[in-house]
Amino acid sequence: MIVDTHCHLDDERYNDDLDKVLENARQQGVEKFIIPGADPKSLERAVEIAEDYNDVYFAVGVHPYDAENYDRSYLEKFAMHPKCVAIGECGLDYYRLPETLEEIEAEKKLQKEVFVDQILWAKELKKPLIVHIRESSADCLELLEKYAGEEGGVLHCYNADESLLKLAKRNFYYGIGGVLTFKNARKLINVYPKIPLERLLIETDAPYLTPHPHRGERNEPAYTTLVADKMGELSSLSRDEISRITTENAQRLFGI
Repeated sequence: MIVDTHCHLDDERYNDDLDKVLENARQQGVEKFIIPGADPKSLERAVEIAEDYNDVYFAVGVHPYDAENYDRSYLEKFAMHPKCVAIGECGLDYYRLPETLEEIEAEKKLQKEVFVDQILWAKELKKPLIVHIRESSADCLELLEKYAGEEGGVLHCYNADESLLKLAKRNFYYGIGGVLTFKNARKLINVYPKIPLERLLIETDAPYLTPHPHRGERNEPAYTTLVADKMGELSSLSRDEISRITTENAQRLFGI
């Protein structure tokens, strides 16, 4: 059994064949799926999918690129849904910032405010976080250490920054996806053995970050098996052992 802890099944690229995508994944041993909340505009679609399929769950949150659209009052009703298992995808992303110093400072301030509010909200609800970190490790680490609750969460698409490994002691897990199979993933491959086995999760970020040898194609939850194989290779464990360990981790974190 494998749990895809991060797949954007609400993306329009699955509108025509979602049944087939899910069935293909189930045939590969994927038995549970979590849709991260990233864009409020597609949240109703995520809830609809979770209600239609027993093995699909969702999270509620706003991606840092959509921080200006954050409205907790709108999101709150979705967070109380029985199949909502986390708050996020939320965090900080400094990859694309404005040009002027004043605009950069304003953007970072907004992202931090929205991130902190979602951290505190997760703590209030006693739900784990799904955290997006891109070129912002130091600020994310500071905010998580200061505000995060004991429920912890997952560092989605873990970026191989070793400073973030200290969060394992704060009940944070590390989402490993198709990037691990990339030829240029040397940094992640080198850091991977330092992650405790009891803190590993499998994810695809589908339809993005498709693993080798399918790069360039739409990613799907069925490709979690390719990630599990690479994780097993680096851990000297079989796919079955990796699947069991990461599934137990996902069940423990998300309560599914």
